[in-house]
Formats: sequence, C-alpha cells, structure tokens
Amino acid sequence: CGCIIGRGAEFGPGFVLIHSNGVVINGTVRGGSDVKIAHQVTIGAERRQSPVLGNDVFIGAGAKIVGSVSVGDGARVGANAVVVHDVLP
Repeated sequence: CGCIIGRGAEFGPGFVLIHSNGVVINGTVRGGSDVKIAHQVTIGAERRQSPVLGNDVFIGAGAKIVGSVSVGDGARVGANAVVVHDVLP
C-alpha cells in the first residue's frame, strides 16, 4: 500500500495506520501507545535525530514531523502541518 516503516521503529500497543497509503516512518522513531496516523504522513529524521511521540497522539493526513521533535501525550497534529518544534499536549 505504499507504506514504508523503517526497521527499528517502535510504537506501543494500539498503534493504528488509519489509511496506510503514502506513510513514511524513519526506523529510529519512537511512539507511545494509542498513536493514530492518517495517510500521506511523514515522520522523519534530520541530522540523525528522530521524533518521539507520546501516548494518545493523532497525526492528520499529510502532516510532516521532522527532526529532534517531541510530540506530547494527547497531542493532535492537524492535516498538512509541518512540525519542526516540540508539540505540547
């Protein structure tokens, strides 16, 4: 389905790809439990630093999360957002 999840990426229980088409996740990404990801999302490294996602996180369609970014518990990332700084819950 055009989904690429790098070997080594780790997510807790309840990880869901709502629509897997076009999803790209770097192999060093870490995520908590109940992470939900829509289609066309990229979660990638920058300068060998990858995002860390908390628990109960939703990432909307087309969003990009790049670099040494922390997405807090309960956070919602809107569709087509580009996240390059920490997101508080």
